[in-house]
Amino acid sequence: MDKKNCIVIAAGGTGGHVFPSIGLANYLMKDYDIEVFTDERGIKYLNNHKNIKIKKITSSRVFGKNIIYFIIGTVKVFLSIIFSIILLIKLKPKLIIGMGGYSSFPVCLSGFFLKIPIFIYENNLVIGRANKILLPFSKKILVSTNSIQGIDNKYKNKISHIGFLLRDNILGVKNTNLEVTKNNLSILVIGGSQSAKVFGEQIPEIIEECYKKGIKFNVYQQCLESQKNNIQNIYGKLDIKFELFTFCNDLSKYYQKSDIAITRCGASSIAELVNLRIPFVAVPLPSSIDNHQLKNAKYFNEKNYCFLLEQKFLLSKLLNILQDAHQDRNKLYSFKQKMSKHSDKESLMKAKQIIKDYFNGKI
Repeated sequence: MDKKNCIVIAAGGTGGHVFPSIGLANYLMKDYDIEVFTDERGIKYLNNHKNIKIKKITSSRVFGKNIIYFIIGTVKVFLSIIFSIILLIKLKPKLIIGMGGYSSFPVCLSGFFLKIPIFIYENNLVIGRANKILLPFSKKILVSTNSIQGIDNKYKNKISHIGFLLRDNILGVKNTNLEVTKNNLSILVIGGSQSAKVFGEQIPEIIEECYKKGIKFNVYQQCLESQKNNIQNIYGKLDIKFELFTFCNDLSKYYQKSDIAITRCGASSIAELVNLRIPFVAVPLPSSIDNHQLKNAKYFNEKNYCFLLEQKFLLSKLLNILQDAHQDRNKLYSFKQKMSKHSDKESLMKAKQIIKDYFNGKI
């Protein structure tokens, strides 16, 4: 394999786009020269990965009804395309892999103008808007599941199912929690890479209600910095073990000691929980684009991997779910058993093989 072959991985600025990019970059750099393009938001997830070469680009949404934002966004995207073209001419990559998100769009489009082959990867159950625009320009469409929605039939021949791309450190986590006789279950509350304001507002109230009913949980909760003092005051009055954090690149230490999670439904977040066999309550973000978080949650709920709870029912129904989970562990064990049939350990290998086959002219 020619180690001088350069591959550019273009990732949107959220953890859901950057985390799969980290896994893919680390896996491919054994055989290729890898450059990751992302925006300022995405850089923060890469700060601890000094081995990955990074290029920062500007980005902006161009979707939406506000004409001012649309014009500003369009100008920023145009400038990003010019900047990306300059970088790509310098790097001369043999392939660009778009991981989704609007900051990946100008990089991939620039590659198309320069006649650089483009692959796109979609881990959600409905294809994202940036990736959807790039469908005609891509050579291959790598997807996490065959149940993906939003891809026109004329592009079906480009699709390859590889599974969810996970980071090496996640695949190495061991979770052996959930003992039948355990008094206190440990709950992990994660709101996605942007955190979840509503979780910080409502879940402490529910944990407090559980405590009043004699049910104690150990709580590891992600929250906004502005919420931290209030939540600490609530939990501090209860005789429970808790830990609060505002941002965490690596959730491994929490995954290791969690019996159940309450989570938003970005594909990367719930794929990590499924692969680690951690039962979870899926609470989709109601405002997610094209309602993709609800579709992600429904996919895993139909496989009996999780509870599905819409945000509007959080206060009224989460208490019952947690009470039942505390009193009867069989449901959680059932989720873990079903999850054991799912594995994405070979996803990175599958992606690499497709790239290799493409370079060798086999596809």
